[in-house]
Amino acid sequence: MSVPVFFDTHAHLDYPDYEKDFSEVLTRAQAAGITKIISIAVDLDSSRRALALSEKYEMIYAAVGWHPGNAHEAPEDIRPALRELARHPKAVAIGECGLDYYRLPSAQGGSADEDIRYKQKQAEIFQQQLEVATELNLNCVIHQRSSFDDIFTQIQPFATSTRGVFHCFGESVERLQQILALGWLVSYTGIVTFKNGQNIRDAVAATPLGKFMLETDCPYLAPVPYRGKRCEPAYVKEVSETVAHVKLCSPEQLSDATCRTAREFFPKLG
Repeated sequence: MSVPVFFDTHAHLDYPDYEKDFSEVLTRAQAAGITKIISIAVDLDSSRRALALSEKYEMIYAAVGWHPGNAHEAPEDIRPALRELARHPKAVAIGECGLDYYRLPSAQGGSADEDIRYKQKQAEIFQQQLEVATELNLNCVIHQRSSFDDIFTQIQPFATSTRGVFHCFGESVERLQQILALGWLVSYTGIVTFKNGQNIRDAVAATPLGKFMLETDCPYLAPVPYRGKRCEPAYVKEVSETVAHVKLCSPEQLSDATCRTAREFFPKLG
């Protein structure tokens, strides 16, 4: 009996969490039917590491970009370096990029003025990545946390010149509909399996096949029954089982829909 094929469209394989058993991680992924993995960068050095992995392993691809949580460390202009990285044949997207207001300076003893500068720097780096994505005809992997309205405003000028996937989607069905109305996508992680993840399952139920992808965001967010442990790409299998149950479709139907969606969104996946 064949194992349904799935992709892990969002993993952080360059993290030190995988240094000791990297080959075993890939072997387990293949045994679980995971045939392609996109290693997502969080800054320029991470982008280079992700590309190096993509050169070494056929099943690995890379997204190059700068995470908003690291925006304060970014140079004034990341566009020249990002353009160079993004032209790599296995660089399939720009990201992860976006806005993250979850840990503002004011929550850690900072001032309101520091919050303003923090948000402004994130917006500048996000803007630069949207510009490079448009210029190079690549799509974006969007990180959004406690910042939906500002992100949605900022992407409007780019909504038809590039596309984005809101990774690790965990917002309301209303916000889901706003994203889908732009022709953009969402993707779902192991949170869909959590006992307290009913809001995610509601969003999955409301998302048509062909409008979402699957991911792990590993090493984070391991699904049940691995919750609390290091996550890895093989666990897309557990994510897919819950999503198929919610969507009332077979694993094979889900495989066909999500893999086709990924190939259309990331054309360099092949």
